[in-house]
Amino acid sequence: MMRDGLDHLPAVKRRELERVARVLFDEFEDAVKTKLSDKRKGGRILKLILFGSYARGDWVEDRASGYISDYDLLIVVNSDTFTDLQTWWAAADDHLVRELTVTRHLATPVNFIVHSLMDVNDQLARGRPFFADIARDGIALYEAPGQRLAAPRQLYAEERHAEAMAHYDKWLPDAAYCLTLAEYAIRDGKTNHAAFMLHQAVERAYHGLLLVLTLYSPKSHRLTVLRSLAENLDPRLIEAWPRDTRAARRAFAQLQRAYVEARYSPAYEITPDELAWIIYRVKHLHAIAAAICAEHLAGNGKGTA
Repeated sequence: MMRDGLDHLPAVKRRELERVARVLFDEFEDAVKTKLSDKRKGGRILKLILFGSYARGDWVEDRASGYISDYDLLIVVNSDTFTDLQTWWAAADDHLVRELTVTRHLATPVNFIVHSLMDVNDQLARGRPFFADIARDGIALYEAPGQRLAAPRQLYAEERHAEAMAHYDKWLPDAAYCLTLAEYAIRDGKTNHAAFMLHQAVERAYHGLLLVLTLYSPKSHRLTVLRSLAENLDPRLIEAWPRDTRAARRAFAQLQRAYVEARYSPAYEITPDELAWIIYRVKHLHAIAAAICAEHLAGNGKGTA
């Protein structure tokens, strides 16, 4: 059963979340209106759920270090058709970024994931810890009448451990290999290729960690989303990416843009100093993620989760 109310949040945070909800609903409604078929016009938001640090009450705003917890939101829609981020949610995402960086109507970054109600209930029926935690600790900012979440299945620890180990064996070596390829590319003078492979080294490390710890990772290439979800699970990950200088923030932004622009945009450029800094931070991220995953796997071999 999800918790009720936002009374634990300051008034300014409650107002921000109201604004975020309006943006999401308005932009989704506009996206649906542009579609010609009746089926594609039938999109509905069934639930908007706040989870993570702002739901738990342990958010962080450390202005000295530059670290600010994000709002993490699960948007539940009525069909898998409406979960595609580029088709239905890109305008909402762009709008929220402008609210944060241009108009300054928001002081807190926003990350959201989108799933259909059928998928969420399937995940709960399979005992996925990520969704079970949201069902238990999340706070509904909006719920359509009559749309209930399924009761989470209890997942035995042996079952969870076996699946987590398979993810560990796949994703962390993949992340390490991408870092190796980036270093080869730098030696060959292929800086844009290096930037893309560094993006992949980070994306795969986060995917691996999220899957090991929660058996879930969103189908997203956006490093800010993956970083927020991962740091929400273990604050040790925060130190992998300093936010206290403009240069550090710019380098991370360059890394996030590399997924598309380093491959396709002739205007994309990244400096040798930025690449060197990013490589250092990626190695640090990999070391922290590996340690966290090893601790988790060592503690989840027996009993029930």
